[in-house]
Amino acid sequence: MKLLVTIVQDQDVPVLLDTLMKEGYSATKLASTGGFLRMGNTTLLIGVDDEKVDNALELIARVSSKRDEYQIDPLTSFGTSILPKMDKVTVGGAIVFVVDVERFEKI
Repeated sequence: MKLLVTIVQDQDVPVLLDTLMKEGYSATKLASTGGFLRMGNTTLLIGVDDEKVDNALELIARVSSKRDEYQIDPLTSFGTSILPKMDKVTVGGAIVFVVDVERFEKI
């Protein structure tokens, strides 16, 4: 058995959880924050049988795709320009740590 420690953007979580549940996976959801933009993230703990890891990773990749967003450059937003500069930033995707589980019990 493996534990997938999966970090995704908050906006991807509802669809990802729904997709995982429909495929028979269960997950524990934890709020987290981090990354360059300090945007809200969610960490999902997903217990997966060894033979289902690749399928779970494919589902996560499909739902948590990368996309471009525009962020205001903080250096130009404080009076140095009438129109603040917008920077294109790639967001989304997922970070997944696949960890061996020595023992698993439901109590």
